[in-house]
Amino acid sequence: MPAAHIAPSGSIEIRLRELRQLFHTLDPAPFRDQDLDEAAANYLVEACREAGPRSPLRLVVHMPAEEAHSVAATGLADAIHNYFAQRARQARADMHSMLRVGAISFVIGLAFLIACLGLRQWLLAMASPGENAVIGEGLLILGWVAMWRPTEALLYDWWPLARRRSLLRFLAGIPVEIRTSP
Repeated sequence: MPAAHIAPSGSIEIRLRELRQLFHTLDPAPFRDQDLDEAAANYLVEACREAGPRSPLRLVVHMPAEEAHSVAATGLADAIHNYFAQRARQARADMHSMLRVGAISFVIGLAFLIACLGLRQWLLAMASPGENAVIGEGLLILGWVAMWRPTEALLYDWWPLARRRSLLRFLAGIPVEIRTSP
């Protein structure tokens, strides 16, 4: 991973010896569509997270003059923006998938809860007082426990995905500046 830091000026700065340090070396896609190196991408996401959602940031890439004036360098901003836009679309799809599974699980859990409550009522009606009380209480608890995970997914699990998507969308439009270094 190239050396990088967040400058007081509100920029994420990365120093490269060569442009390809920023990209996944085994990706055969054209430069504009290449994946960023995983460590570089994670660094940029964490730097944005650390700076906060309201911080105006820009990405400053320092590289030797011959690299900075290459054809690949002219497409650097597009390559970075495309990478993060694709990751934002994937995060959106993951969030919708998780919510869809959570909703289906909620319906199944609700049906199971109703079945448990019905069976409990039937057992309590058929037995004399005290008989089947433990089984009845167990069914009540089991029905509510079955609702735990679907409720958690629908109420809380999507928040980290939404925050990540927001960071990725920000990075999909971050201003990119190339500076030459000796």
